[in-house]
Amino acid sequence: MDKGDFKDCQTLNIRENEYEKRRIYKKITLRLIPFLFICYVFAYLDRVNIGFAALHIKQDLGFSEAVYGLGAGMFFVGYFLFEVPSNLILEKVGARLTLMRIMIVWGLISGSFAFIQTPMQFYIARFLLGAFEAGFFPGIVLYLTFWYPAAMRGRIIAMFMSAIAVAGIIGGPISGWLLSNMDGVYGWKGWQWMFVVEAIPTVLLGLAVYFALANRPSEAKWLSEQEKYAVIHALEEENSADGQKTHHFKQALSDPRLYILGAVYFSISASLYVISFWLPTLIREHGVSDSVEIGMLTAIPYLVGVCGMILISKHSDKKQERRWHVALCMLGGCIGLLVTGLFGESLIVSMLALTLAATCILTTMPVFWTIPTSYMSGSAAAGGIAAINSIGLLGGFTSPALIGWIKTSTGSIDYGLYIFAGVLILGAVVLLKGIPASLLKGRNTEVKKLNPITV
Repeated sequence: MDKGDFKDCQTLNIRENEYEKRRIYKKITLRLIPFLFICYVFAYLDRVNIGFAALHIKQDLGFSEAVYGLGAGMFFVGYFLFEVPSNLILEKVGARLTLMRIMIVWGLISGSFAFIQTPMQFYIARFLLGAFEAGFFPGIVLYLTFWYPAAMRGRIIAMFMSAIAVAGIIGGPISGWLLSNMDGVYGWKGWQWMFVVEAIPTVLLGLAVYFALANRPSEAKWLSEQEKYAVIHALEEENSADGQKTHHFKQALSDPRLYILGAVYFSISASLYVISFWLPTLIREHGVSDSVEIGMLTAIPYLVGVCGMILISKHSDKKQERRWHVALCMLGGCIGLLVTGLFGESLIVSMLALTLAATCILTTMPVFWTIPTSYMSGSAAAGGIAAINSIGLLGGFTSPALIGWIKTSTGSIDYGLYIFAGVLILGAVVLLKGIPASLLKGRNTEVKKLNPITV
């Protein structure tokens, strides 16, 4: 065999190897992502459906805007306190048992909202919902690091996180229909039916988790031994090639980058929940009173958002760049919130501006989560991801509570929109200044060719 023949054979083997890897990851993606996606749709819907019910709960139970805002935010206090322990448990006992426990219990608590009568019951129920849901999202992010190399995670996490947008797309119309058409059935209010009906799928999916998921590739009965080896070997090569990775949780806690990323995620989540919790109220204030129509209008920003999440994450993976993709999308979210506050007298202008804000803010999230997973592994990843998410989701407590207080005091949420527009800009600056490009440059280049996943 001459050198030309040898070179041709070598090229052929490389191509065959690349094709085989793509086939394996496509198989894994088709097996895991649709199920995790559906789970997260109902997780997010159970978290934010209080926004759809708010208009009716405040009227039926006599809750003020401040009571509603504080109650909406109490979810994140429980989430903050229990998230890190939950993720550390997941690393030890496995994803199946942890995620099953989380989903079943939070589904039952979400359904119990049908029976609240007082502000204190409302606060307690929201706190418990957060405590028992804690660990679900960071647990899934951690779980995906057991299967996919870092260079592929932008698009994969986007596929999973687009459930947020889909929850907004389907949640609005479904919740609106339940609020309107189930009101008075068997003596229950529409909002009571909404909480019970939307909780049932979560409980059922929690039971299905045990049978649908494998803890790690090595336990996946639906992968051949050769396929298991290929996935495990790719991840081992990635970890061994990157000596800068933080492996232990104590190391992660002493790393200032964890707190920088937590602050950045705070700005993102605070702004997102401004939209999630207050969008129905904003639409109603423009003269739209029909619950079904309100639900349909709330779906629009999320429908556009899901497209943005997939496209920008795909572009981020292709370019292997994370920081500027996140920062520029945060700038877009800032502009959207500012325009809503300054020129929001028109429903059309408000919807266009809120669609821009929602799309940009949603788009930041999957790309953002590729950053900590690129330099953390082991217990550092388990605890670090949870810690960043915990710090960040305090924004979910801050924004509803603050905007509720502002609206009660001034009669408008405009000043709240300006505040969180500024928070987004500050977060973008902190990200660019606090996370050096060198931390992410050149990581996982060996799997760069695997980015084009066709599912």
